[in-house]
Parts: sequence; structure tokens; C-alpha cells
Amino acid sequence: MFAGIPLLPEQASTLAADVDALYLFIVAVTAFFGILTTVVVIYFAAKYRTDDPLKVGARIHGSIPLELAWSIIPFLITLVIFAWASSVFFDLQRPPDQTLEIYATGKRWMWKFQHLDGQNEINELHVPVGRPVKVTFTSEDVIHSMYFPAFRTKADAIPGRYSSVWFSATKVGEYHLFCAEYCGTNHSGMVGRVVVMEPTAYEMWLTGNVSGGSLAQRGERLFSDLACNTCHLSDGRGRGPSLARKFGASEKLTSGTTVAIDEAYVRESILMPQAKLVDGYQPLMPTFQGLVSEENVMALVEYVKSLRTQDTAVSRAEAPEEPAKPTAPQENR
Repeated sequence: MFAGIPLLPEQASTLAADVDALYLFIVAVTAFFGILTTVVVIYFAAKYRTDDPLKVGARIHGSIPLELAWSIIPFLITLVIFAWASSVFFDLQRPPDQTLEIYATGKRWMWKFQHLDGQNEINELHVPVGRPVKVTFTSEDVIHSMYFPAFRTKADAIPGRYSSVWFSATKVGEYHLFCAEYCGTNHSGMVGRVVVMEPTAYEMWLTGNVSGGSLAQRGERLFSDLACNTCHLSDGRGRGPSLARKFGASEKLTSGTTVAIDEAYVRESILMPQAKLVDGYQPLMPTFQGLVSEENVMALVEYVKSLRTQDTAVSRAEAPEEPAKPTAPQENR
């Protein structure tokens, strides 16, 4: 009757076996002690049953060895589970270097993916086999949860915050993508698929689905269209701080603290620029909350990330009210 029904989804990533092994170990320990307790309760209930309602049981004086045994053994088992789970957790949270980065946005009721080369997908994600893939994502409305059962990875998509998961697929094929957090009436329809391809087939797919340039190039156009380049000059003399080679570094704030410049900080600076002011600059930047979509914010983030590898980072553009400085060299984007 149940032939062909697997106990767990197919293992299709490098970490799937480790997650399953930990899960089955916890289930086995729980089942063992659950069955042991049940058997002992039934045994003593049968052994010491009596029909005399007034009979009093013998006084129990306790046993130090028994007390130590049922305290120390569960404690040791807990330590094993904690150490094992911590190892698996850190593996899931620390992607290796040189991952393939993809951005995603959860929205009722779909997943929208953006590849760095410019490809966009809805409820479908193409990735190469054997290469680590990191998906950075957020939500435009309510809490969602990006869940790849075959890859044994899941994380919540929370509005206003970036989350990420990573996996390295080990088998070519198609795999499920679900939203694992109830998000509304059509939650059950918020599904998709992951298409794992051979590297050569994936490269062919990339070249055949490019439109509008790369994600960083789209961010560069937005950076100019929104007039960001009139304040963020590459030489640091604009009304806003220079963004050249800043991503991945630290910045001192007016509060005296320092902050790491990562995806979350760049996003916050675009949507809530007054939250963390860079030391030496005035709170002049307007908010783009509600004016720039999450997809475009991700494009701007990717553009800022691309500036860390450019010798000339941001185009030299003077603010309209400032006089021109003809003696300064002209900079290119």
C-alpha cells in the first residue's frame, strides 16, 4: 500500500545527508526513551496491581545511583545532540567562498529570482549542479519562508530584512520549492521548482535569457536616474560618503560606533537613510521607501558591491547648487 512513498524527500545537496542523520538520531533517541518509559509503566502497573483499595504501598527510600543515572545519561545525550546540531547549523549558515549569488523576493503569492547576469525568473530557479549557490532574499509584504526540501534548507523571508540560504546541488533534475510559512489564502499555491542543470547547459541557459544587462548594470542606471551620483562622489567630497571600494569594509557613524557595510546596511541606507549616519555627513539624503521596489533595491545593492573592484568607483558629478571645480580631474564610472 505504501510502496514507493519515501520516508524523507530525496537527498540532492551536499548537506542533506548530515541533516537527515541528525534528524534520524534525534527521532531514534526519542523513540527509544518513549518506548522504554511506556514499557516500564505498563510492567509496573501489571506487577503491582491489587484489588484492595485500602492497601498501602511500601515506603520508598530512593537510590542515589539511580538518581545519578537518569540525570547524567540524558545530560550526556543532550550534549551530543547540541554539538552535532551546532556543527550542522554552522555548515548551513556559512556558505563557502566563490558561491553563485542570486537575489530573490517573496510576494503573495510568488517567488521572484534575479541572477547577477540579468536573468529574471518567477517561481522557477535554474542553478548548476556541483556549484554552491547562495540565495539572498526578503519579502515585500508578509512573512514567507523559502524552503527547498531536497536540499534540506529553509529560512524565513521577513519584510525589511535580508535572509539567505545556500546549497550545492548534487543531482541534475527538478526539485520542489515551497513557502513554508502561512501567508494568506493562496499560501498553498506559492510553490515553484528548482531546475538543476549540468554546467554547460546552465551556461547556455544564461546566455539565452539575458535582457537589459546585468543586475549591477541595472543598478548603475538606477543610481544615475535617482540622482544618487550627484551626492556620492568617488573622491568623498560630495554631500554623501563615497561608495568606492566600501562594500565589505566598516564605516564610523555619528554615534561613535562602527558598522559593517553589507547588503543589509546598504538596503537600510537606501530606505531609511537617517537610521545610521556616517560620521562627518549631514542627514540630507531623502528616503526612497515606497519609491523603489525590492527588486530595484537589490540592483542598487549589487551595484554598490561591484564598486569594490573598480578603480574609479562612482561618476564624478557635482551637485547643481555647487560651483564647478575645473581643476579637479574628471572621473569615470
